[in-house]
Amino acid sequence: MSELLVDFITSLDGYAAAEGWPGFWGLEGPEYLAWLGEQPEVTYLMGANTYRLMSGFAGGEVPGGQDEFRPEEEASVDQLTHASKVVFSSSLKEPLAWANSTLVREDAVDAVRAMKSTGSGLLSTIGSLSLCRSLLRAGLVDRFRVVMFPVITGATGEERIYDGYPDIALEMIDHRTFDGRIQLVEYKPRILEHPPLGGSA
Repeated sequence: MSELLVDFITSLDGYAAAEGWPGFWGLEGPEYLAWLGEQPEVTYLMGANTYRLMSGFAGGEVPGGQDEFRPEEEASVDQLTHASKVVFSSSLKEPLAWANSTLVREDAVDAVRAMKSTGSGLLSTIGSLSLCRSLLRAGLVDRFRVVMFPVITGATGEERIYDGYPDIALEMIDHRTFDGRIQLVEYKPRILEHPPLGGSA
């Protein structure tokens, strides 16, 4: 049976990106990059918007505000290009141009449930906030991992990650600090039907 990981890279205040900031907020270091390079083989899951963005980067499009990719960003995109990717979309058309990408038109929750029960290895989301939200609500997520970079992007932050999420209890199963500044926390999530009842004062 496959394991499903929801994996986010965020600012401290929970944004997935910020206008005018480079990838990794320009704060990646050698320990973090080495850890990225050591990750096991994984099948990435994404929605149409993330596919369009990332496949554009793979095709040479540069994020707004940058003249060119930094080497660290190029290496990250190259890694994604060589990995297996499953894209959930009713609007994209086959064949998908980005190498190693498979288009799935059926409901993502049903498809991922089937992938988990019949497959092996690790499935991991990339970006795709609404997809992650749906998979969490359906109780399909085994691990929830966040790598927090030491910035607050209250003025320029884009894509608030946790808006619209259910209440979730998180049991920590791993944590690590990279380069003295980047914090990884990994949890086993449990959806709550209601907030815990407070005790008497």
